[in-house]
Amino acid sequence: MKKDLISLADLSLADIEKILALAAKLKRRNQPKLLRDKALGLIFKKSSTRTRVSFEVAIRQLGGYSTFLRTEDVQIGRGESIADTAKVLSRYLNGIVIRTFDHNEIVEFAKNASIPVINGLTDLSHPCQVLCDLFTILERKKRLQGLKVAYIGDGSNNMAHSWIYAAIKAGIELTIATPKKYPPSAAVQKAVRAFTSQKGRFTVTVDPQAAALGADVLYTDVWVSMGQEKERDEKIRAFRPYQVNAQLVALAKRDCMVMHCLPAHRGEEITADVIDGKHSVVFDQAENRLHVQKAILALLMG
Repeated sequence: MKKDLISLADLSLADIEKILALAAKLKRRNQPKLLRDKALGLIFKKSSTRTRVSFEVAIRQLGGYSTFLRTEDVQIGRGESIADTAKVLSRYLNGIVIRTFDHNEIVEFAKNASIPVINGLTDLSHPCQVLCDLFTILERKKRLQGLKVAYIGDGSNNMAHSWIYAAIKAGIELTIATPKKYPPSAAVQKAVRAFTSQKGRFTVTVDPQAAALGADVLYTDVWVSMGQEKERDEKIRAFRPYQVNAQLVALAKRDCMVMHCLPAHRGEEITADVIDGKHSVVFDQAENRLHVQKAILALLMG
């Protein structure tokens, strides 16, 4: 694997399989000596529940410890350059997780850091979440190759982008159902088509019913991502036909999995009866953030 985890675009299928295999091993039996006395920093510009807690617990269970750095509390929030901050923190820490808005910030940080840099979420990409999603699907379905995943909702957000990379690498048939105004990034689509080895494929449609038909997995996310609050009314109107509800689930396979990376807005992108229903694996999915992130930390910081 490379030094950093910035995007799934940077991982090979072998890298992904290595992470998932180690996650399975660590879920069965924790190994607290793997990162004994290693220090993990967390710089978060965006609020967080799952990412922060799962990384803090993960490093502790592996024998290390974490320090949480709000941007308001460090000099980067007062004008110190990203490059200088990266160089300094590399002298104190063994790895760092960054959760921010602008993807270029984490790219710049990684260029100047001598320690592993992990993307805890940017507006463009959320690789740790989708690795966890692949792990959760593999636990239930025992395979990834050939599965049909329907992503229903905002095709322009970080989850859709990371799912495109995952599908192409893992041999998944991904269909993204989204309004015409919210397609995946043109840069992401171009990058994927340039891959020399494409095991899976993805398509984009405006028809959520067509995407859900015969799907092994139905996936959704919030319609209004962090930082888009001014667009809320417009997006709610646009995405109303894209709700994951009982009618949509009925179109998928009888043993389909319903997934959501959380937080969920019941009654908007997903109904309460579906997220709490028999097809939902949402809370198993949330738990698996811990195990997959232990594997990521162990492989990058070990």
